[in-house]
Amino acid sequence: MNDLMSVGMHRLWKDKFVRELKPFAGMQHLDVAGGTGDVAFRVLDQITQLEDEQQEQVGSNVTPAGTVVVCDINPDMLAEGRKKAHAAKLDPQGLDFVEGNAESLPFPACSYDAYTIAFGIRNVTDINAALRDAHRVLKIGGRFLCLEFSHVTMPGLKQVYDAYSFNVIPELGRAVANDKASYEYLVESIRKFPEQEAFASMIREAGFSNVHYENLQGGIVAIHSGFKLK
Repeated sequence: MNDLMSVGMHRLWKDKFVRELKPFAGMQHLDVAGGTGDVAFRVLDQITQLEDEQQEQVGSNVTPAGTVVVCDINPDMLAEGRKKAHAAKLDPQGLDFVEGNAESLPFPACSYDAYTIAFGIRNVTDINAALRDAHRVLKIGGRFLCLEFSHVTMPGLKQVYDAYSFNVIPELGRAVANDKASYEYLVESIRKFPEQEAFASMIREAGFSNVHYENLQGGIVAIHSGFKLK
């Protein structure tokens, strides 16, 4: 369904998102609201490649192995992620799935080098609480990165995008998933999500520094970034 809705663009957005993250060998990474593993598997793949290259260069491991933790409030999504990980033969030592609420994560403070959340934060009941807890679980110097549907800024595109969103997406939901109502809610949730500058301000208020965002496809989606510096 994601492929149909985004004409396959969601895969390219996630690829760019992980490139922006810049995973590194030994990275301790947390992916929130990512139960199916789309982002987490990309991050783990990058970490593993870098660690393999490092081992080839020096003949032994010089950093502790990196890990990726997928945290999601929905156990069914986590189960789907585990099945996908098993089918892809991903290293179980480097990947874990944990049920938890983004507003109150079940992890100690200062645990992770990076925190990602892709297409999930707009569904959190208390976004400010989720941002504060993201800040709590990150190490000093750690990075928060969010990929989310946003508000179109390109002249002329908004009218086209609105027509597609309100008329086509719900009908795709009805035809493919027999669930028009859920996709109507999806469109409404995107429209109610804060605009780019407003969301950037929320990230700053949660304690993050060097906050910025990048619009993709004229603002259909945006990548928001911030760092925990204290």
